[in-house]
Amino acid sequence: MILNRYERMVAKRYLLPGKGEGFIFLVASISLVAVMLGVAALIIVMSVMNGFRAELFDKIVGLNGHAVVQGYGGRLADWREIAEQARRTPGVTEAVPLIEQPLMASYDGRVEGVLVRGMQRRDIVGNKTVEVVSGSLASLRPGAENVAIGARLAEALGARVGGQISLISPQGRTTPFGTVPRIVSYNVAAIFEIGVYDYDKAFVLMPIEDAQTLLMLGDAVGMVEIQTNDADRVGEILAPLAALVAGQGAIKDWRSMNAALFEALEVERIAMFVVLSIIILVAVFNILSSLIMLVRAKTRDIAILRTMGAPRSSLMKVFMTVGVTIGALGIIAGLILGAIFLFFRQSVVNFIQFVTGQNLWDPSIRFLTELPSKTDPFEVLAIVVMALAFSFLATLYPAWKAASTDPVQVLRYE
Repeated sequence: MILNRYERMVAKRYLLPGKGEGFIFLVASISLVAVMLGVAALIIVMSVMNGFRAELFDKIVGLNGHAVVQGYGGRLADWREIAEQARRTPGVTEAVPLIEQPLMASYDGRVEGVLVRGMQRRDIVGNKTVEVVSGSLASLRPGAENVAIGARLAEALGARVGGQISLISPQGRTTPFGTVPRIVSYNVAAIFEIGVYDYDKAFVLMPIEDAQTLLMLGDAVGMVEIQTNDADRVGEILAPLAALVAGQGAIKDWRSMNAALFEALEVERIAMFVVLSIIILVAVFNILSSLIMLVRAKTRDIAILRTMGAPRSSLMKVFMTVGVTIGALGIIAGLILGAIFLFFRQSVVNFIQFVTGQNLWDPSIRFLTELPSKTDPFEVLAIVVMALAFSFLATLYPAWKAASTDPVQVLRYE
């Protein structure tokens, strides 16, 4: 929409408050603020939802891989061949054997349910999702009887580095009186944090050789964890492995293992986008009302312009420019506000918690220990385009009303 010189001058004049037009300017300012808040809210919520999904995906996949070959009965005897064949499969970047078994843990009289995970030492030390809080993962050597436990589990048990934790396995010795649970004590060599509450509350890491001894698996493992170069094509990539593992185990990818969680996040993400879009729609109704009042206040000016030869199209362009400019300024302010909020998001949450005394981000409910964020440029572009489109549509009726003004009727008694 290209404006000539006088059209730009008139549009600029109407954007600024004139004598007796303070109320119209106030309504226009409220419209701008409403658009700003709507755009900022939509960007903030969508970024947090995207960040939540991305953070969960990174943490879950970082520990469980894109897929696992899980042995029937929790045993995979021919795991070396399966792992080697997986590594040779195009698209597979890594194949890691591991053991995972829920057990009970005891420390100084306290008992908690845990998830024991046995991995090769190089895989434990090289896992980037495991952040050491205290101690060292280098102490996890086969036969050293050392383990690493999650930070939340350490809090629940009151455990610390250097203490001894007892793992209780129901698969123990058979006696004339029944099966006696197997209890083995280990030194706490490290306390780590993954960032997902459920993992930090349950995980106990140990060398795979110690896990085989504890669970009496011999040379078998529980599963082989597989990483690929494309998480969305994991089923297609691992299709050649299906024949090899037939009869020994089953292949489960990240979708099937966490389907309910990620589907719920996607539904919530779409629902939040639709609901928050209504805020922007309400904001542009303010633009509509302010433009209608402006047209009524400027009826005499419009009649004079029409008398001086201004075409209807020029008047339409003037009022459309005024409305779109209010919307555009609101969008720019919303982008700035959204960026500032996302940058200081955790500080804002901490401040609100301090003022209200309420725990707004309980890791036991939210899974993650901090408020995540990941801004998608394409989503931001879609939000901007949508807000601009709504603002443009809101100008059509007032602009048409202004262009339809009959100068003869207006100036008859002047």
